[in-house]
Amino acid sequence: MTTEIRASHILVKTEDEANNLLSKISSGEENFEDAAAKYSLCPSGAVGGDLGFFGKGMMVKPFEDAAFSLEKDKVSSPVQTQFGWHLIKVTDIQ
Repeated sequence: MTTEIRASHILVKTEDEANNLLSKISSGEENFEDAAAKYSLCPSGAVGGDLGFFGKGMMVKPFEDAAFSLEKDKVSSPVQTQFGWHLIKVTDIQ
């Protein structure tokens, strides 16, 4: 059976922005979902960055590799793709 994960993300333009947000989220100054709504360049920000469930081969490789290596409820280090810089949080695994 293929594993699917449910993930949320925050998309920003620069690595510095991603690192600043990661610091705020890690320290508890910002909630991940609220930060996604405030700062993400992706339309998914309107729903806290939620991308729904997806399997392997459905996202660009750097994003997929990072997402599938995360434990549930952990936030990734910044991940660069052709779209910008992402912070990724896995919210469910099935």
